[in-house]
Amino acid sequence: MFDLKPLSHSAIPAALEKAVRYRLLNEPGEAGSICQDVLRIDPENQHALVTLLLAITDRFGRGYAAGEAQAREVLPRLRDPYERAYYAGIICERRAKAYLQQGAHGAEFNAYECAREAMEFYEQAEAIRPAGNDDALLRWNACVRLITGNQLKPREEERIEPALE
Repeated sequence: MFDLKPLSHSAIPAALEKAVRYRLLNEPGEAGSICQDVLRIDPENQHALVTLLLAITDRFGRGYAAGEAQAREVLPRLRDPYERAYYAGIICERRAKAYLQQGAHGAEFNAYECAREAMEFYEQAEAIRPAGNDDALLRWNACVRLITGNQLKPREEERIEPALE
């Protein structure tokens, strides 16, 4: 019905600045839309991919249709293995926080599992991090505080007793 209007290549830097600003203004839908416009003309733009991934995860737990699958679709497009591991951790950590926000039955267990998964990704990122970049360690510590501060625990395994005949 409507055709999207393409950006000019020269407008990409300013558009990405706007996307970051919209994220800071807590308007992740607008930030994501801008990133999609950039990616239409520059599909490998790493800044746009990271900002899009973050904009998607900003929407977790807020009643938006944005989901973890959408965010995970962006990961393979990130060229740097460190960034793939780091942002995989971000996805899991933000999903953990969304579970806690929603407070549904079993949310604490789901949040624990997501936080632990995030910590595993952060450990992968830590092992290959650039010199002087401790971001993965900071996020790992934040997950520890999320788990301990909310007293999260793993789900207990169900014990199924065999029926006696």
